[in-house]
Amino acid sequence: MSAEERHHEIITLVRTQGYVSNEDLAQRLNVAVQTIRRDVNLLARRGLVARHHGGAGLASSVENIAYSERQVLNRRAKEAIGHLAARQIPDNSSLFVSIGTTTEAFAKALRRHKALRVITNNLHVATPLSAQTDFQVIVTGGLVRFYDGGITGSTASTFIEQYRTDFAVIGISGIEEDGTLLDFDADEISVAQAMMRNARRVYLLADQTKFGRRPMGRLGHLSHVHGFFTDRQPSERICALLREHDVDLHIA
Repeated sequence: MSAEERHHEIITLVRTQGYVSNEDLAQRLNVAVQTIRRDVNLLARRGLVARHHGGAGLASSVENIAYSERQVLNRRAKEAIGHLAARQIPDNSSLFVSIGTTTEAFAKALRRHKALRVITNNLHVATPLSAQTDFQVIVTGGLVRFYDGGITGSTASTFIEQYRTDFAVIGISGIEEDGTLLDFDADEISVAQAMMRNARRVYLLADQTKFGRRPMGRLGHLSHVHGFFTDRQPSERICALLREHDVDLHIA
C-alpha cells in the first residue's frame, strides 16, 4: 500500500468512526505505529484529521486550514481539475469565479481563451487574468482578506446581483454524502450563493479531499449545479445523486 493509499484509508476510517487509535490504524494497515504517527501528523497539518494523543479524530468543522497549506495540498489534482473545467468554457462567454485554490487553478487555465468577461471576488483569479488584453475582468467591492485575497461582505454579494452570466465556477470546502455543499465562512457562502443564483450554468470544482469534510456552513446542494469536476470517482451514493439530478460528472 502506497503512502497516498494509506492516507486515504486513515481519512476514511476517521470519518466513519470519529476517532481511531494509532495502534488500531497500524494493525489495520499493517505498518509500524511510528509510520502511522507520521501519517497522522501530516494529515493533521493539512487539516484532514485532528491529531489527538494516541490517535486521530475528525477535523474541525469551524476553521479551515491555512491558505498556504491549501495552495500545495493536492496541487496537481487541482490543476488537472482546473484544466478540465476550463475546456468547458467557450470563448466569448461570461462567468463568475469564486474564492478557492481550485478555482485559482481554473483561472490560470483560461489564459488561452479569447474575449472572456470574468467577474470575481478573488484577487488571485483577477490578477493573472487581467493581463489578457481581450479579457474584461471585474472585481467586486467588499473587504479584502489579507491571507488569501478573497473579497467578502454584503457589498460583494450586492455587486454580484447586478449581473447575469453564462457560468458560475464555484469552489467548496466540504461535500457530505447526502449532497450537501458546505463551507466555513458565512460571508464567502453568501457571495457564492449569489453567483449560483445569477448564472445560467453552475460548475462545481472540488478535489477528493473535500469528500466527507464537514464545515458547518451550508452553501447549497449538488442538485443546484450543472457540472461537477473532481479528480476521483465519488461514492455510489454521490453518483446516484448526480444521476438523479442530471448533473454532469467530469473526472480529471
